[in-house]
Amino acid sequence: MVFLHTLTRGATLFSRHLPHRSSRFSTSFYTGLHQLQRTNDVTTQNFKSLPFNLYPSILLPCLFYTTARESVESPHKQIDLACNGDETKDSADVFREWGCSESDITTIFGRCPSLRNTNIQILQTKLEILSQMDIESADLVKMILCRPRFLNFKANVWLKERLEYMEALFGSREILVKSIVRNPSLLTYDFHNKIKPVIAMYESLGITNQDLITMLQSRPTMILRSNLDDEKINYIRRTGVPKESKMYKHVVCLFAISRIETIREKLMNMERYGISEDEFLGLIGRSPLVLTLSTEKVQRNMTFILGAMKLPASAVLHKPYLIFFNLETVLKPRFQIACKIEDMGLVPQIKGRILLRAFRMSDKRFVSAFITCHPPEVAAELITAYEAAKSVRRLAESSKKNHSRGFPF
Repeated sequence: MVFLHTLTRGATLFSRHLPHRSSRFSTSFYTGLHQLQRTNDVTTQNFKSLPFNLYPSILLPCLFYTTARESVESPHKQIDLACNGDETKDSADVFREWGCSESDITTIFGRCPSLRNTNIQILQTKLEILSQMDIESADLVKMILCRPRFLNFKANVWLKERLEYMEALFGSREILVKSIVRNPSLLTYDFHNKIKPVIAMYESLGITNQDLITMLQSRPTMILRSNLDDEKINYIRRTGVPKESKMYKHVVCLFAISRIETIREKLMNMERYGISEDEFLGLIGRSPLVLTLSTEKVQRNMTFILGAMKLPASAVLHKPYLIFFNLETVLKPRFQIACKIEDMGLVPQIKGRILLRAFRMSDKRFVSAFITCHPPEVAAELITAYEAAKSVRRLAESSKKNHSRGFPF
């Protein structure tokens, strides 16, 4: 008995000091001890009462396997392993007992059909872990919708340490659960080699704990995609945003999750229109979401702003919303109506600052301010022209394929 206690404690301490990949050793060791404890051939009651629960690293063996394991032949008889579930149940029954409705089960199986044939005891153990975190069936459906293979991942041996660390980071269990539902991969990311280094990186740049929580909730893939080097840090410094600014956390996060090649491409694209790197970086400091716009969208909007509207490139630096608007439904139709009103000699005309203000109006307000204010015959002609202009679409837009890539940018 003393030998087994010593052996178990020694293996626990040994696995903690080994690299992360050495968890296979501890997994196999603890699984063997569990199975030996359950073996009927071992009649020593002291061994069967070995308190494995005293060691947080020792978990049930079914946490480490995602498929059912075959039974092992003993010299005397066959030993059924613990991971063999109840043959009278299926995964749908397990979800029903956990609180899922028939609609929820249909949604879950639709997103991840492999869960129909998953091991029952493994599924029950994972659902128990979620129950301990106060995650309900409605939350599970949301998690499966955005991460279909979430329940196929192995439960990590660092689960207890991970949850303690993240609960201390988020400040409360409620906020932690909300963040996990938003991004279930927080339970599957590499804890020591990904989560902790990324959090430490943002903290070293002056991001406060509250700002970090906000960014983790608004950008679920931030931990997986964050990477900073000297060049990115130099770009952040050149934006001129102080650490006390509310925009600072957005600037740092967007530069961290963007590829350096993409950043360079966007800087070179703006230089084609006469906007220098420093000017564009200053614009990012004032409006960080500019960095999320695709190069193609910026090119199309800038070409229309400079070519058709005859505005200088510097107008975008002062009015960045011009490159955010949709070209086909906002910029082109409203500019055409402004030109038509000018040709017809109507008042009020849409020029100068009024034109820029008209772009920011809702569709209903724009029609009320500049179209229906005219006599019925003129208003009917203008509204017909406006609807026709909005109905024009890009060439081959209907054949454009939208590929789902999980979470948005």
